[in-house]
Amino acid sequence: MPPLPSPLLNPRLSSSLKPLLLLSQSSLAPWKFQIPKQLVSVKRRTSSCLASNQSSDNGGRSGGGGRYGALSPSPLADEVHRIDVNPPKGTRDFPPEDMRLRNWLFNHFREVSRCFGFEEVDYPVLESEALFIRKAGEEIRDQLYCFEDQGNRRVALRPELTPSLARLVIQKGKSLSLPLKWFAIGQCWRYERMTRGRRREHYQWNMDILGVPEVTAEAELIASIVAFFKRIGITELDVGLKVSSRKVLQEVLGCYSVPENLFGKVCIIIDKIEKIPVDEIKRELNATGLSEEAIEELLQVLSIKSLTKLEEILGVAGEAIADLKQLFSLAEKFGYSDWIQFDASVVRGLAYYTGIVFEGFDREGKLRAICGGGRYDRLLSTFGGDDVPACGFGFGDAVIVELLKEKGLVPELSIEVNNIVCTLDCDLQGAAATVATKLREKGQSVDLVLESKPLKWVFKRAARTNAQRLILVGNTEWQKGMVVVKVLSSGEQYEIKLDELE
Repeated sequence: MPPLPSPLLNPRLSSSLKPLLLLSQSSLAPWKFQIPKQLVSVKRRTSSCLASNQSSDNGGRSGGGGRYGALSPSPLADEVHRIDVNPPKGTRDFPPEDMRLRNWLFNHFREVSRCFGFEEVDYPVLESEALFIRKAGEEIRDQLYCFEDQGNRRVALRPELTPSLARLVIQKGKSLSLPLKWFAIGQCWRYERMTRGRRREHYQWNMDILGVPEVTAEAELIASIVAFFKRIGITELDVGLKVSSRKVLQEVLGCYSVPENLFGKVCIIIDKIEKIPVDEIKRELNATGLSEEAIEELLQVLSIKSLTKLEEILGVAGEAIADLKQLFSLAEKFGYSDWIQFDASVVRGLAYYTGIVFEGFDREGKLRAICGGGRYDRLLSTFGGDDVPACGFGFGDAVIVELLKEKGLVPELSIEVNNIVCTLDCDLQGAAATVATKLREKGQSVDLVLESKPLKWVFKRAARTNAQRLILVGNTEWQKGMVVVKVLSSGEQYEIKLDELE
């Protein structure tokens, strides 16, 4: 077997490679190379190895003078391991076909927001942990991905977008001109039990209106949700929106002199009403200090599905009834009365809601809430800011995709390019690059074949990418400053000067 070439005889080799090759010549068998340690996963020996090290002649220290008990496995103990190729539990990859669907969905989010006059914003995925810890009992406290960074700061991956919105509004202060109409599409993280449509990371579309105290703001937000559903083929027979007001609860609790500081805790418990047995709901409510009579009255009110019946119990003078009647009146003007229904049990699980609340639901009952939101007039003061009338909603990407699958409405989205450019002569690869560049400068998409491939392969590639034209750079044509164009839909073929190619 011939010896390996010496790097000293090859001046083109970089100096950093010379020691590696010298080492391979002097210490390794010919043609056998050791994998660098930094490129492999090392499986350390178990406690038996540690015991062996500790009982060694040098008093338990490694031969290299390391700390007591340090593990120093020999290279023979190193093993190459395959990594787990699945993403972390509860998260997703987005290969091209899934990315096309995600972009399609996000484009509809953005287009609806644009049609309603909203401006796009975004916030850091990583925020201060304190931003999301508001009220004891909120599920979200136990679902945070949180840790201490290297500056000893407590931080968290955002589980929702509304607190980040509040932080930014406080930061901007009086420089903002109200009302604000902002939307965002951001990734959120919650460590929660996974079900269909519920993951530990998801993307959320938020629309928020700040500075409008009237119910017209909620009516506008619900109109945008309905407009989105219509755009993607979902009808009022597929989904609906349950509407209520937290002021209903306030009025009921006020009748029993329940302290205001218990209101948030009661809402958090009531939000579990479809998740845990009623007896458990009663026990939790009783633990907050509510009397048996108050609990029974509250549960009776929460079972009401008619605004007329609620009026009979609460009367017509309360704010809750007035707000809800105005919203249903506006729904007729917006044209979405068939999409909404009153349901007193809707309270939403986050403590910051103060008035009207709503949830999108699957009428067949197969999926969890599709979206949800409401009024949060007192959110800013919880972070030390001045309160501003505000309302908004969050709309996750995972549940709506499940619904589209359920209804057979997932669109067929394939890659599409305007042109595929290739040459059968490797010497003309640069010429093909020139053609591709000129077309790209004119705003056309071009799939440039980067290797010399047979024409059969090129046609298969064109079919897979749904290319509209094949542009072939041939030797004879190129010498005349021309290329061959084939329109793939019709089979029409012609030669054209490069300067005239559009």
